[in-house]
Amino acid sequence: MNKLITRFERAFMSKSCLSSVGLGVVTRWVALCACALASSAVLAQVPQSGSVSKPVKKASQSRAELKTQANQMAAGARAAEEALSPAELSIAERVEVGRISCEMGQSVTIAVDPKLPGYFDISVKKFRFRMVPVVSSTGAIRLEDNIAGAVWLQLANKSMLMSQKLGIRLADACMTPAQATFAAAMEKSPPPSLLDSPLAVDLSSSTQAQATHVSTVQ
Repeated sequence: MNKLITRFERAFMSKSCLSSVGLGVVTRWVALCACALASSAVLAQVPQSGSVSKPVKKASQSRAELKTQANQMAAGARAAEEALSPAELSIAERVEVGRISCEMGQSVTIAVDPKLPGYFDISVKKFRFRMVPVVSSTGAIRLEDNIAGAVWLQLANKSMLMSQKLGIRLADACMTPAQATFAAAMEKSPPPSLLDSPLAVDLSSSTQAQATHVSTVQ
């Protein structure tokens, strides 16, 4: 383009051209050529639409990778859980599982962990607990979630779910068919009171004998 303008300048600046077209025409032609040159330079700097480089996005993790990470975390959590003792496993064998109806229209669901013997997943409403058996001096079947502060207590006639952290019972009077049968039998034939036990009778007789001896001495 520069060479073309130079040629036109030489041609129009010659005496013959100046005499025929005049200096004004030459000036206009040079200005038009300069504008054309400037436009070409601007267009050369603007990239074409097809060649505009787009920002490179980071490749997001695939679902398979996310699933693998989740499985590894779950495996790590399971490995952190300790194996139970024979006494605790013996208690776990007597835990009633399934969906258990409770009072006030509630229900508690107890599921066994097939991969980790003795561990149970218990749910009621929005609460979820991970529980293990705990040896109790009373002989009652007791499951605890130490992290959430929850206790599942299973008796012969009913069960209950308590939150020690909140200080309330989350579910009460929960009964399986076997527990309901036992509760009905208890109503027909109530168990003997502690006051009617042989030990209580012996203590009562001993107290009466001591009182009689004191009165005789006096």
